[in-house]
Amino acid sequence: MKPMTILIIEDDVNECNNFIKTIKNREDIELVKMTDSDIQGLKYVKTLRPEGIVLDIELNNSASGNSNSLGFMDNLKKLNLNYQPIVIVTTHIYSKRTYDKLHKSGVDLILYKNHPKYSCEQVLNNFISLREIEPNKTVEVLEEELKDEESKISDYINEELEKIGVTSKLKGRKYAHDAILYLIQNDEKDVNPIKYLTKIYNKPETTISNGIQNAIIHAWKYNALEDLLENYKAVINPDRGMPTAMEFVYYYAGKVKRML
Repeated sequence: MKPMTILIIEDDVNECNNFIKTIKNREDIELVKMTDSDIQGLKYVKTLRPEGIVLDIELNNSASGNSNSLGFMDNLKKLNLNYQPIVIVTTHIYSKRTYDKLHKSGVDLILYKNHPKYSCEQVLNNFISLREIEPNKTVEVLEEELKDEESKISDYINEELEKIGVTSKLKGRKYAHDAILYLIQNDEKDVNPIKYLTKIYNKPETTISNGIQNAIIHAWKYNALEDLLENYKAVINPDRGMPTAMEFVYYYAGKVKRML
């Protein structure tokens, strides 16, 4: 079988370089063109007729295109092609409304860049899967796998928190869970989970931090010491007698990642 021809629309230089390096080591994928412009990408689709298109939604660094590519699929239909390229969207956006809009427009698959399993290799593997398997079934299967993976991580986090008495009844439990999940999904980046949660919950940083810290205080006050020692093995400042909110979420992010 001939290599699958791919067009990449992406404005992140590092991501582009990663795709180039990955494709060089594969015989089943051929890169026909790369651009940071959705407008230029449409022209390449018309002339080069790629089988697959990697479409980044955020194109803030594009010199000649739109700052986002949400209108790409509608414009793709206007080309009246006699074939249907497979389109995989890659994005840092995590929004059900955006995802629904993209699926309705005809996107085959959406891959969340902050997902712990995301990689250029994964994107290319999905192209090959979509090429070889019945499309209507493939999209559902692949998306279900991604949902299952995040659900699995969430279950691990919840299980670990329950072991030390950070129960679902505590207000800070949700903050702690989401901060740990965010760190796991962004383990290669310099991120601040507390700042991230302020945007998600529209709460000040002190509210998020205090919520997590109060959950920790509750656990260290009411849970059995042997359970704490068995499940939380990081060094604790003896003057405090318990971890800070940031120490806590970073410890569990590392612990859960090792369990995956």
